[in-house]
Amino acid sequence: MGADKLKICYIGGGSRNWTWVLMQDLAFEREIAGTIELYDIKPEDAKTNEVIGNALMAAHSSAAHNSAAHNSAAHSSARWKFHANPSLADSLTGCDFVFVSILPADFEEMAVDVHAPEKYGIYQPVGDTAGAGGLIRALRTIPQFREIARAVKKYAPDSWVINYTNPMSICTRTLYREFPGIKSFGCCHEVFNTQKLLAAVLEEAGLAPRDSIRREDIRTSVLGINHFTWFDKASWKDIDIFPYYKKFVDKYADAGFRGAGAATTFAAGSAGTEDPDEAVRRKYFSSAERVKMDLFRRYGLIAAAGDRHLAEFCPHSWYLANPAQSESWGFSLTPVSWRIANREKLIAQAKAYRDGAETMNPVGSGEEGLKIIKALLGLGDLVTNVNLPNHGQMPDLPRDTVVETNASFSRDSIQPLVTKGLPTDVRALVMPHVLGQEGIIEAVFEGDTDPKGSVEKAFRVFSHDLAVQTLSQSDARSLFDDMCAKTLKAR
Repeated sequence: MGADKLKICYIGGGSRNWTWVLMQDLAFEREIAGTIELYDIKPEDAKTNEVIGNALMAAHSSAAHNSAAHNSAAHSSARWKFHANPSLADSLTGCDFVFVSILPADFEEMAVDVHAPEKYGIYQPVGDTAGAGGLIRALRTIPQFREIARAVKKYAPDSWVINYTNPMSICTRTLYREFPGIKSFGCCHEVFNTQKLLAAVLEEAGLAPRDSIRREDIRTSVLGINHFTWFDKASWKDIDIFPYYKKFVDKYADAGFRGAGAATTFAAGSAGTEDPDEAVRRKYFSSAERVKMDLFRRYGLIAAAGDRHLAEFCPHSWYLANPAQSESWGFSLTPVSWRIANREKLIAQAKAYRDGAETMNPVGSGEEGLKIIKALLGLGDLVTNVNLPNHGQMPDLPRDTVVETNASFSRDSIQPLVTKGLPTDVRALVMPHVLGQEGIIEAVFEGDTDPKGSVEKAFRVFSHDLAVQTLSQSDARSLFDDMCAKTLKAR
């Protein structure tokens, strides 16, 4: 592959979230160039993004060209071309990298994932990874990722596949189970946000102004599974952050802390626009970090994901017994109705960008997808957190399950960094979710030969979830059947 002639296939290329993030990051990219093939089951959305992406590249290239007196490197971004391609086969053939960022079904199905369990007293701030919502979402997602894996095997078996879709661990594991020879990993920015919190800890301790601390310079030992990730070590320069984090927790655990600037990146903000009601967006996508701090007090490790995700992995009574309890812990339940309304705003925003009524002003996302690509091309080494099958990097978790640890990237190579594993008490929290993820994948694959048995196995996995366990078996069955009936038609 040539660094200036790359072909990237983007599955989910009509997205108004991660595709726009990639566009903006590419506008600043000077070392690599090529074509982005945008494939989407809604070709009209991919076509809109083709127009938006090419306009952004042209505008940003022109600005760079004028400011740098025709320096060839300055207008390399113009060599990035976006092309909407209705054929997955054509999009994949000859590609070097594949991005996968899809929404399994739509927000109407996600509304079932999140809100149907509320009838039974089960509340979920996110509902896309763990719990009842995450498992039902997985039943829709696994078949789609099996198709993607088969297509990659047929048309681009040597490409690197970068997954951004949730449930991250289940999606990535499915790719490998369907196509064992695939070269894939999952990327998630939750660890980045926790590093930003640790920068605030260092500033609070008087060690340095926060704006002088690069997130990348906070070294962490990452271990666990996606969205239930932990640090057992964290340092900046020669400073062990753990003693300072303990003091920080002692100070803020009860009242909470909202000064880290680590709220979840969301599409509207990533695209250089701001939601008209920013206070509402912050309410739904930020937290007071109290769940993190409570878990530190319980276990002595730094929980390294957003509180909204962490709460869903813990026993139901800790943080999610009811909406009032979640509010008392400093985070809110995000109604899917907000996501649906925001989608309509983004559709209008996309149309305005496409028609030239508005201009996308690129802002760097801080994501590491392009850094990873450059490392795999041999343009510098990189160590970062990723999701990969467990080949010993998490010695206390089952082999081949997808775990999140640091990994070293270099030319055409990714090497996970071995950890010492989780303490026994933390592993006891994590292991049920690992087994649930494996169980739901097995249930779907067994459906190839035993459809009825597949459904029953999926129900058993569903009934073992920590929150669903609080229900009677008859209520658990009613909830499962209702959610499947309303959402699995999307498969």
